[in-house]
Amino acid sequence: MKNSLIIFPCIIGALLVACKHKKPANYNNADTVINKSDQEVKLAAPYETKAVKNFCEVIGWPKGLTPVAPAGFSVSLYADGLDNPRNIYAASNGDVFVSEANTELSGLKKIGADIIGVSKSQNYGKSANKILLFKDTNGDGMPDSKTVFLSGLNQPYGMLIAGEWFYVANTDGLWRYPYKMGEMKVTGKGIKILDLPAGGYNNHWTRNIHLSADGSKIYVSVGSGSNVAEHGIANEKRRADILEINLDGTGERVYASGLRNPAGIDIQPGTGVLYTAVNERDDLGDQLVPDYLTSVKDGGFYGWPWAYFGQHEDPVLKQKDPNPDMVKKTLVPDVALGSHTASLGLAFYNGTSFPQEYQNGAFIGQHGSWNSSKLVGYKVVFVPFSSNKPTGQTTDFLTGFIADTAKRKVYGRPVGVAVAKDGSLLVADDAGNKIWRVAR
Repeated sequence: MKNSLIIFPCIIGALLVACKHKKPANYNNADTVINKSDQEVKLAAPYETKAVKNFCEVIGWPKGLTPVAPAGFSVSLYADGLDNPRNIYAASNGDVFVSEANTELSGLKKIGADIIGVSKSQNYGKSANKILLFKDTNGDGMPDSKTVFLSGLNQPYGMLIAGEWFYVANTDGLWRYPYKMGEMKVTGKGIKILDLPAGGYNNHWTRNIHLSADGSKIYVSVGSGSNVAEHGIANEKRRADILEINLDGTGERVYASGLRNPAGIDIQPGTGVLYTAVNERDDLGDQLVPDYLTSVKDGGFYGWPWAYFGQHEDPVLKQKDPNPDMVKKTLVPDVALGSHTASLGLAFYNGTSFPQEYQNGAFIGQHGSWNSSKLVGYKVVFVPFSSNKPTGQTTDFLTGFIADTAKRKVYGRPVGVAVAKDGSLLVADDAGNKIWRVAR
């Protein structure tokens, strides 16, 4: 297993900026929010606790040890020995595609050893830049073959199949390749149908994609290029957005904005409503700002960078670039998922093998963050839905990734989640270089 040191791109700049953010005189923005799911969200005041830079250390999984699921579920190792498996796409015929990519730090090796020394939290180096294909030929839920489906990519993340095309979202653009269901590898020439701004703050290089409910559009999620626009708003053009395009890449428009890093996107079963899991901003303290799950309103604005979790004005922007009109436009998200949990993966449960209480609910992969004094995230949580609305409650579903809380050691870090054809849940553990399978 690769267990290298890491720092995320642009993190040094973010930390330097954070040092300059002094708590404004008489600034108090503590509040309690009741959102659309009737969830009571208590927001601390900015800087109520000190912003930190605490990294976990990934130590790898001991032989035979697995994450832990609730009673009545089994956890097994679906795939091992991978190269930073970041996202999973389950095709309708049962094929499972996994994108392998990671942050590349070739240009940042001269940064101080003190920072690098505490950053054993993630694989880094040269990105694998490929997509693997797993096939289950005997129907037992486990793969019988693993092959390279597509290689030579540029930090791929999102994948989808539409018609006779296989789409891949690289960090700098959306490509599509001729494809027939069941093929073992791409043989035709790809076409770049959409340019995208490359890279971004922290791990915001990921570009996710999803087909609209009627199959006529593609949603493209693009994370911000900074923490809170410290490089200027002009740098954030077509970022912190979910874009909408036609299947050939034409007709681009901003479907929703103010979404700092909407890495997880999925369509709610039955309603066709787009949902996203959003990774919120750093440097305001342990209890700010909550990551969240929300339905996405066409034309909706969700606050970044001027506001957070509704119309709470960001103290940094309030001082250097206030925009009260945008603050007033900010929508309150549906469900708070905890601050600094790095909620990145999202999959609605559309299978039939899990118990009734899981039907049409949402699984969210929480990668964990460097910006909390305690380990938070590092698990998969479940958000139940009732009458097509989230109840506002979250429950732990897949835990056991943390090895030692006091020493900040973890076995791995969950990210992408997907529901396989047989109804099991697949979880990408990028730092652990594994895929886990949870079955009833």
